[in-house]
Amino acid sequence: MAKRNQYVEYLLEQLAGLGTLRAKAMFGGYGFYCDEIFFAIVVNDILYIKADAQSKEEFTRLGLAPFSYHKKDGTPQSMAYYPPPDTALEEPEEMIIWAKKGIAAALRQR
Repeated sequence: MAKRNQYVEYLLEQLAGLGTLRAKAMFGGYGFYCDEIFFAIVVNDILYIKADAQSKEEFTRLGLAPFSYHKKDGTPQSMAYYPPPDTALEEPEEMIIWAKKGIAAALRQR
């Protein structure tokens, strides 16, 4: 099993009521799965939850910016993963609500 950081362990505890969870190390971060549905990533100790056309507005309305990085050629690239509001990081019930939005987005893409 890959060595995890404390933040990933904390998130797994916060999301425990969601279902069968696992965090998989990938590309310098972690992918989060609930019942084998890929719904979130953690990069640089920041949680980003999957969004789609249906749920993206809920994140952007709160001023939350998507995960972005720079490609090898220097051009910026963003992905449809958004951080939850800060309040969700302190309240497991609220965190689960936001995580369910990510799971729903993943299921709609199937």
